[in-house]
Amino acid sequence: MDDSTIAAIATPAGAGGISIIKISGPRAIAIASALFQGPSPGQPDAAQPVGFQSHRLHHGHIIDPANGTILDEVLLSVMRAPHSYTCEDVVEINSHGSPAAVQAIMEKVLRIGARLAEPGEFTRRAFLNGRIDLTQAEAVMDIINARSARALEIFSAQLSGTLRQEILNLRGICVDLLSRVEAGIDFPEDVEEDFDGPAMAGYVRGQVIEPIRQLVRLHADGRAIRDGLTVAIAGRPNVGKSSLMNRLLCRERSIVTQFPGTTRDAIEDILVIKGVPVSVWDTAGLQEPGDPVESIGIQKTWERCEHADLILFVLEAHKPLSEDDFRIFSKIRTRPVVCVFNKIDLLDQTSREPELPRDWLQLPSVSVSALKGLGLDDLRAAIIQSAWSEDVLSGPGKIMPNLRQKAVLERCVEAAEATAVCIENDGTPEIIAIHLKEVVDFLDEVLGAGVKTDILENIFNRFCIGK
Repeated sequence: MDDSTIAAIATPAGAGGISIIKISGPRAIAIASALFQGPSPGQPDAAQPVGFQSHRLHHGHIIDPANGTILDEVLLSVMRAPHSYTCEDVVEINSHGSPAAVQAIMEKVLRIGARLAEPGEFTRRAFLNGRIDLTQAEAVMDIINARSARALEIFSAQLSGTLRQEILNLRGICVDLLSRVEAGIDFPEDVEEDFDGPAMAGYVRGQVIEPIRQLVRLHADGRAIRDGLTVAIAGRPNVGKSSLMNRLLCRERSIVTQFPGTTRDAIEDILVIKGVPVSVWDTAGLQEPGDPVESIGIQKTWERCEHADLILFVLEAHKPLSEDDFRIFSKIRTRPVVCVFNKIDLLDQTSREPELPRDWLQLPSVSVSALKGLGLDDLRAAIIQSAWSEDVLSGPGKIMPNLRQKAVLERCVEAAEATAVCIENDGTPEIIAIHLKEVVDFLDEVLGAGVKTDILENIFNRFCIGK
């Protein structure tokens, strides 16, 4: 492992109240000692560099060691190994958030003996030094990129070790089975009578395979929380698409006029529904184009519909379905669709919404008035329910495997299935043991044991510098 001392600015670029420079490695404290000057002797809390106390803030100044010039007034903290984020000596310099001051301090830190940290190198050192496993390291990045309160809750739980504990529990079960099988290999006379093949196969399926499959399902179910939903609002011109988007966002985002075809280009904005970030697209009205600009807008609408997780197909509640409505539906019917009957405020006591054709009846539908703000809670619920179950969004689960973990777990299921089949087919204990060892190896890989260097590089290169 690289034993150099690394440093990075841990706060976002630009001016701010405070900026933090983080230093980690064997020379971190020596670098701090060369740059830090405590209060004058006799003042309260006077700190000499050699007397840095761990996990305590020290007030003083950063100076240029070449000429004694004061660069900034700072608070400096020292966290001595192994009780730090990286399990190395760590120093954090809390300076004023002036870009000039931060840059000046950083230049001195690098000149004295540190090198600029690579993306994610602090967290990588925490992983390599055994402070966290790979699931926790990946949770750090997920927390940084969390787009909703629900996502933050789940990723914070994974940082504390919820997924790790689940994997360790499964690993313990497999290791116990493996020890029994290997005992049968070494001492067949003592173990053979206790070996019950069908019972063991059933145990593997119930206690190993099904829990792992559940973890794999949680990846798919939790994608809405991790990545968010993409929703396209589509329909004929002047059915109220822009008004509906403005109502959902609770602000005037799209231009609304009485003239059809006002929206020419797709307009995007974000709202959060039950902790899920939803990217909403207001699109051009779908009709036969009247000019080249309108034609481009309509083409963009079809592209948005093709890639959206969900399409809100807006219809007019007070008018019969038109030929354009049927034409639009024929093109979007293969996508997840919610029919939205808008303008219910124009219905009178004798009229009602148009009847849907038989092949539309399986679609969820919601009645709203974008003008009056009616039915919007039902629409928000339909957006979420059409894509993911309510249990995923409000349930107690705090585990959400990422794509790497899901891929490893899928291979783990295959190995566990091979184990169960081998037991059911009266396979030899030696072959059963090989399959079980493979299951254990895959579970270890989820936690980071035996992961190839290029995979680690890919994971930590997605981090920001300073974390």
